Amino acid sequence: MWEPPGRGAPRSGWPRRSREPAGVPPASGVSSSAKMVLKKKKEVQVDAFLLDHQQLEKLQKFSKAEEQNLASLLLHCGQLNNGIQQIQCIKQIMPLVKMMDQNSACDPMVKACLDILGETYFSLSVKNPLKKVLASSLNGLPEQLMPLAVQSFVRCLREELKTTDTYLYRKVLDNLASCMEDFSLGKASIKNLFEEVLQFLQKSLLDIQEENRQNSGNRVVQTRLMHDLLMAIKVPMMLVQKLQENIQGSLWKNHESCIWQSMCSLLKSSISFLMDETLLQTVQTTSGLAFILFTKAMYEPAEELPSLVSDLLLGLKKHTSMPAWFVSNCGTQCTEELSDSVLLFLCHGALAMLDWKNISMGESGEKLLLDIASVLLSLSSVLKESNMIICLSRTVAIWTNSALAALVSDSPNLKIKLNGNSEVIGKLLQYVYTHWEHPLDVVRHQTKSIFRNLLQIHQTIVSGYNLKSDPFFARLTKYLLSLEWHVKGKYASLGCLVECVGTESILQLDRTIPGQILDMMNDQSLAPYASDLLETMFTNHKVQFTSSCKESSWIDQWHDIWVSPLLLILCEGNHDQTTYIIDYYLPKLLRCSPDSLSYMMRILQASADANLGSCTTRGALGALMACLRTARAHGHLELSSIMSNGLVSAECIKQGLVHQHNQVCIDALGLLCETHRSTEIVSKEEMQLILFFLEYNLNSQSPSVRQQICSSLRKLFCRIQESSQVLYKLEQNKTKQELLEDSTRRHPSGILQQYKDFMSSVCDRLFEALFPGSSHPTRFSALTILGSVAEIFSVPKGQVHVFKLDQEIDSARVQTLIQCFASTFEEVKVLAFELVMKLRDVAFSLQDSENIDLLFQAAMDLSTSTKPYDCATASYLLNFLVYHKELHRICLGKWIEHSPQMDENTSASTMEKNTLAVIKLLLVNVEEEIFQAKKSLLRAAALFPMYGRVHCITGALQQLPFNNLTLVTEWKQMVARLILMSYELSAVVSPVVQSSSPEGLIPMDNDSEMADRLQMILREIQPQDTNDYFMQAKILKEHCKIESEKLAVRKPMENICTEMRGKERQMCDVTAQMVLVCCWRSMKEVSLLLGTLCKLLPTQAASEPSDGLITVDQVKNIGDYFKHHLLQSRHRGAFELAYAGFVQLTEMLSRCNSRSLRKMPEQWLSCVLEEIKSCDPSSTLCATRRSAGIPFYIQALLASEPKKSKADLLKMTMKELLSLAAPLNESSSVIPQVHALNILRALFRDTRLGENIMPYVADGIQAAILGFMSPVWAVRNSSTLLFSALITRIFGVKREKDENSKKNRMTGREFFSRFPSLYPFLLKQLEVVANTSNSEAEELKIHPSLFLLLLILGKLYPSPMDGTYSALSMAPFVPFIIRCGHSPVYRSREMSGRALVPFVMVSEVPHTVTSLLRELPDCTSPCIRQNNIHGTLLQVFHLLQSYLESKQFVNSDFQRGLGDIITCIGTKLWLAKRPNPCLVTRAAYLDVLVMLSTHLGKFQKQELVLETGDEKNGILLWVKA
Repeated sequence: MWEPPGRGAPRSGWPRRSREPAGVPPASGVSSSAKMVLKKKKEVQVDAFLLDHQQLEKLQKFSKAEEQNLASLLLHCGQLNNGIQQIQCIKQIMPLVKMMDQNSACDPMVKACLDILGETYFSLSVKNPLKKVLASSLNGLPEQLMPLAVQSFVRCLREELKTTDTYLYRKVLDNLASCMEDFSLGKASIKNLFEEVLQFLQKSLLDIQEENRQNSGNRVVQTRLMHDLLMAIKVPMMLVQKLQENIQGSLWKNHESCIWQSMCSLLKSSISFLMDETLLQTVQTTSGLAFILFTKAMYEPAEELPSLVSDLLLGLKKHTSMPAWFVSNCGTQCTEELSDSVLLFLCHGALAMLDWKNISMGESGEKLLLDIASVLLSLSSVLKESNMIICLSRTVAIWTNSALAALVSDSPNLKIKLNGNSEVIGKLLQYVYTHWEHPLDVVRHQTKSIFRNLLQIHQTIVSGYNLKSDPFFARLTKYLLSLEWHVKGKYASLGCLVECVGTESILQLDRTIPGQILDMMNDQSLAPYASDLLETMFTNHKVQFTSSCKESSWIDQWHDIWVSPLLLILCEGNHDQTTYIIDYYLPKLLRCSPDSLSYMMRILQASADANLGSCTTRGALGALMACLRTARAHGHLELSSIMSNGLVSAECIKQGLVHQHNQVCIDALGLLCETHRSTEIVSKEEMQLILFFLEYNLNSQSPSVRQQICSSLRKLFCRIQESSQVLYKLEQNKTKQELLEDSTRRHPSGILQQYKDFMSSVCDRLFEALFPGSSHPTRFSALTILGSVAEIFSVPKGQVHVFKLDQEIDSARVQTLIQCFASTFEEVKVLAFELVMKLRDVAFSLQDSENIDLLFQAAMDLSTSTKPYDCATASYLLNFLVYHKELHRICLGKWIEHSPQMDENTSASTMEKNTLAVIKLLLVNVEEEIFQAKKSLLRAAALFPMYGRVHCITGALQQLPFNNLTLVTEWKQMVARLILMSYELSAVVSPVVQSSSPEGLIPMDNDSEMADRLQMILREIQPQDTNDYFMQAKILKEHCKIESEKLAVRKPMENICTEMRGKERQMCDVTAQMVLVCCWRSMKEVSLLLGTLCKLLPTQAASEPSDGLITVDQVKNIGDYFKHHLLQSRHRGAFELAYAGFVQLTEMLSRCNSRSLRKMPEQWLSCVLEEIKSCDPSSTLCATRRSAGIPFYIQALLASEPKKSKADLLKMTMKELLSLAAPLNESSSVIPQVHALNILRALFRDTRLGENIMPYVADGIQAAILGFMSPVWAVRNSSTLLFSALITRIFGVKREKDENSKKNRMTGREFFSRFPSLYPFLLKQLEVVANTSNSEAEELKIHPSLFLLLLILGKLYPSPMDGTYSALSMAPFVPFIIRCGHSPVYRSREMSGRALVPFVMVSEVPHTVTSLLRELPDCTSPCIRQNNIHGTLLQVFHLLQSYLESKQFVNSDFQRGLGDIITCIGTKLWLAKRPNPCLVTRAAYLDVLVMLSTHLGKFQKQELVLETGDEKNGILLWVKA
């Protein structure tokens, strides 16, 4: 559903990590009244503990009736059924214990109570608040009772450690973890049983690992075991960290001790889990932490540990330097070639578990830190899976934190190695530049943290120097400012830089930066980034002003920079820009400086009357409304006070409410509805204005405006409801005397009456708007608002209510709502149905039996309509009527036989009984209609299409509570009948949708000659079609002959029944489209019905009886049905909707316990891939229509894999498809290749596969480009479609019409870093293309891949940071792209000009341009090729344009390079004159001159005169400031 922009956190990007949620002002900016927000109390659920019979007896024995002692308190606590009350009771234990005398330790009553408290503690679940309360209370035990308490807890813990059931280990592990979390008694107990605890942990790890191996494939069980294993690794880590003295005190004294042996076993398990790629990534990551931690605890001397870790990371196997115990436990794994993921987890473990602040690590620690950085940077170009990329970014961020911590040692060597100008920092900055626009949010967030930490590292190293003049910061500032503003990473990086050097130093370089950033806020994707940068800048600027200026004069300067440009844009800016500024920027500005609101109001009110705005601009009035709305919503003003003071009049707000600019109306409404306090009383003036607004704005044509209106009014209704509750409490608490004293002010009861009258008036207006024939916008708005009223004012029983919608309902209004079911818009039907369901008790009470009967009759009639929206109306009517208690007596009894068993079952709900009866009736009807359709599908399509009945059945099933059914036997029978009916209906209609041309091959002509011709056509196409349907074409030939004979012998004057004549004509006039619609909609409804049955109904295991309604065999049959129809259907509507049902089935299969069902998706996938590879001539797979349903079938199977799994099915499928898409053997059949290309296209477009598909993008690009060179058209066509999908997947969805827009692009460095395999591939292909295009022959030679290659390369753009610390040089591409510019095709020359730009480093542009210009021929040259000239000039033009636009700061090198370029241009002046006969190249040369003269004014203030050799024909380039 549409959501107004800016409401809530941004969808993506760094801004989401802002310090405070968007729209929530800090405490400093909120008035005291605004802080009084009445929040709804969350009802906390606490499970009470129960004492067993033996414990109760023991407590009863010691409890005393005459006084309260510990036993009686515990007895009382154990008898309570409420967890909250038990918490209060437990809190009384310690005060009671502290009152006991010193000899109480010998009291058997105390021992018995402590035993029971220990048993209770270990029996409670870890999430129960009682556990923490009990631990907190026991922490206060007196010293004399501690030994006794420890003894009790040790006994309980020992019993816990005897657990042998693998599935109960988790409870023991949770208890051990709880004991170590701020619980002194628990820690003492574990210390006493340290050896036993270690042995248990060792055993639990091995047992869980074995259980996981035995349950391979059972994802539900394995997921649970993975979490248990994760906990089993975390607990020993906690043990080592929190009870380290127990280990280190005795570990290396005796290597034969139990503790040592257990620690060795834990170490061995941790390295084993770390190396196991089948485990979840979180388990492997935690194992990496555990491995380093255990090694750190056991290794001696500790100073050599960094060297050991360095050797492991760098692959240096030095067994001689490793202790024997380490080699015996970890040597085998550590001597192997460590995988990339294991290296990453080891780096993460070392960074997290070693103490980098500890100076004792010395030089080996510093070396390890730098080695880890080297390993991480090498991994960044290798790891491609999304989860690995995320883990890497987090680890790099941790590295920067560790480096900051290590700088505390003040090591000179480390300072040199981590200086901003060092190689390590340079490469890390390259990592930032490569990943700051990564598609994954978390990677972008981590990249921002990395960049900020890198700045802090350099800041720490150069502390004491002037940061503003520091070369590193100066160079970084210039680099960032030279980037284009569409680069999202620029905003967050500049924000970090501002925090270091200050806003003023940035503004000194370019005062127009605030305006440039505001200009970028017309794009929603950039608005959050831009607003966050602006907030950082103006907040920092304010701090700078307040610290340097003692007077308040700075505020005017601050307003000129940050507020005045804002007001200008609000008045005159376009719709998108003003909307995003109001949503993102304005709240932050007011939060920083609430006093600026008065300045805004003063400026805007001065011109509000003169500048009212228009339908395209807000004007001063609209800007004022926006500012007031934002300020009120964030607690910066009270509307009542500014209205009473005359600052804003009611007439002014009225003008806003009916403004011709939609957004001004919304802002004015928001000003009335949105407040910072949800309990603020709604004034009478506000109510009048709201009623005034409703009179004119319910019929808004814009969906977004309607949504915003409904959202604002919902906030108003919530405010009325919550403030009314406060008023009721005030009225109850006040005495009569207080009421008399308060009589001069507004009386609570008077306000409540105003609320009631207002809501009644609102409802009257809304119901009046629902008149017959009212427009869709009006109905949508009215029904949505009424739905909000019904929801918000439906208070629980016993609570007072200010208003109830039930009281406003009469029979006419019920009829009005039911009439809305007949709307042709589905959303109106849904809204009306939801509202009627909320009011159904009142609605039924106002309807008599006759009306109910008529409604039911209408529903049954509509269910066979040929209009699809009528079927939906029938479904909603039936879903409403099944809740009527007397439905069976009133109307169902006339249609179906009454079942006495249903009356006997009194526990069944009315809704369940009625639904069963309605489905039974619909099923009987549809079965009869299927029988008739078998005789004549044409007659069925014209008179009784079956899909409407099936749609109603599906709708009735979807609202059933399947977890709480009582008529199980009847439902089982019904489900079986529904499945059989689905198969029968599908068999009737499937021949049409499975036809190779389903859209028009259904004969419908009654002319015998035409019928014969159609028969001939069907016979001709039959050999190319595998469907049996064409062997016996179902035409009305014989029937039509009979009908024509009857008409021939019939006398003209004979009285013919009009109705019969109409039916006959209808039968003969049925069109192919009617038959097709009937068939594919029937297939659609069957698919949705079967999907609903699989998704909603609990599965019954084949071997054991249960309350499940569907058996394993039935599920398998449904799966085979979907498989058959997805792979056979040719009609897109049919297989798309079969896919929707199949997805529901596959999702259910992945969660079920039956192993055979879980394995089905994998088996189906293997079978279809084998069939695709086989090239069997008898295969019925459709190779045309983009492979029809095959991609959908494979998509559904792959999407069923759990998101947190290893995606094994996806990996297997992609490997097979990519091998088929780019076959090595040219003679192989092209059909598998076409299928593979079509399926790959569908998979790359599937958003559910998300980042899991990204590692295969490079191979997909290669397959598409190679496929484009195929001689077979089908392969080229599919390759084109695949290429288009991949461009969208790489560069994002196109956001502008301009093909050359700078959005949806990335730098060459980022592109080749993410897809390194494309570097050699594209380079090789480009060489082939250039050699083909650069032939000396005059004939036209175009390589098929030319366009694709230039399209990809043209999507890249240069970066000022390119070339530094980059392993991939762009230079090899340059000569080939230049040669492509000589193509005889105009479009290719144009694209090569754009493609060249990102491959030439900024510093090399002048040299490259001059080289290109020198290659241009002179007018006396014997051979002049105009295509070559044109391509060269286009390359010069685009290189210069990019170069000049990126240069914001002029230096001597720039001036020298520009002078050389101008000189070279002057030498080729003949190209702009008449001696050049080609107008195209003449225009291209002039474009270069115009562009150059336009840009030079930005950089030079003096006049520059350039004369060519010929004084008469010289050109003057006047460059003025």
